[in-house]
Amino acid sequence: MSQSGRVYLDWNATTPPLPAVVDAMHEAALAAWGNPASIHGEGRAARRYVEDARIAIAELASADPRDVVLTSGGTEANNLALRTAFASTRRREDGLLVVSPLEHPSVTRVAEALAEEGRATLRWLAVLPDGTIDLDDLDRALAEADSAAVSARLVAVQAVNHETGAVLPVVDIAARAFARGARVHVDAVQAWGKVPMSGINEPGAVATRSLAGHKIRGPKGIGAVILAPQGKLVPVLRGGAQERGLRPGTVDPVACAGLAVAARHARGGDERLARVRPLRDELVAGLVALDPSCTCVRPPSWAPHVANVAFDRLDGPEMVAALDLEGIAIASGSACSAGTNEPSAGITAMLGKERARRSLRLSLGEDTTAADIATALSAFAKVLAR
Repeated sequence: MSQSGRVYLDWNATTPPLPAVVDAMHEAALAAWGNPASIHGEGRAARRYVEDARIAIAELASADPRDVVLTSGGTEANNLALRTAFASTRRREDGLLVVSPLEHPSVTRVAEALAEEGRATLRWLAVLPDGTIDLDDLDRALAEADSAAVSARLVAVQAVNHETGAVLPVVDIAARAFARGARVHVDAVQAWGKVPMSGINEPGAVATRSLAGHKIRGPKGIGAVILAPQGKLVPVLRGGAQERGLRPGTVDPVACAGLAVAARHARGGDERLARVRPLRDELVAGLVALDPSCTCVRPPSWAPHVANVAFDRLDGPEMVAALDLEGIAIASGSACSAGTNEPSAGITAMLGKERARRSLRLSLGEDTTAADIATALSAFAKVLAR
């Protein structure tokens, strides 16, 4: 529970920054305000923070620092990865892009844009009610590309779904894609420091991976795309030579200072987060006890800190607002889709629009306590009674 007395159960939207992250950023703001692209002393001082962040991410991702490109966050990283795969495509039939409705909007909307621009043939994968993609449909999609003489260019897949906590079989998906000559981009934003990454982090296992600082207790406004060895990116923006010309714009050394601390903290984070699984399970069981109509998405491989639940006849956004008044912070969908009237595309594909409208996402973090769960259940009881 925070000092304000509120209970924060929306860690998938953003994580509270580590005190050490705040301290590091404060120090950097005083010592490294120079432009890291400048060659004088002030610039070199700032550059050290930039390169330290690159090294820290490389350590987390089992990568070479030269294969880490800093971005403004996970959204830009996903945009860079997808657009790179189709940068040279001239005709629609030249490249197949395979993606599912479960993906984050920074993937699905880019995929739709690439199709509209005639750069990609977009193939939507079928999804299952348990929150995973239909692997048989993936095989069909790749086979369809062969029969239509279309190059299977890219398969984009999440490591962990942002709404249900489903852990996707990325290694299996990558093997199927590579067998057909397709590269794989992994949106790993919700996975770093939360689930084991050993298979995904094998050198060359996938073409690109994305990371966002604020999902691992670091600052907002900074992230990275991590390339396979000898991998390449095509810039979306044009400008200066920062990040080897792949992502022009002045890099913020203050944000880098915080990102470096957060990335090092995320190493072994899956072991710390595993302790909240019983708390998550206690919360779900408590909600079912309060109202037997409560249902929960239970993926076959499930991250320990997330639950997507719904109650009969109760609107998700209204529940979020009511619980906020009781001091409980939860979500009714992806934070990046907040403010829209449309329910989650991913939950809709899994379980239908009505279930999507009633969805509540509860996401815990390493600081969540048993007292927080008890307080949250008490608040739910009050709201449900009304």
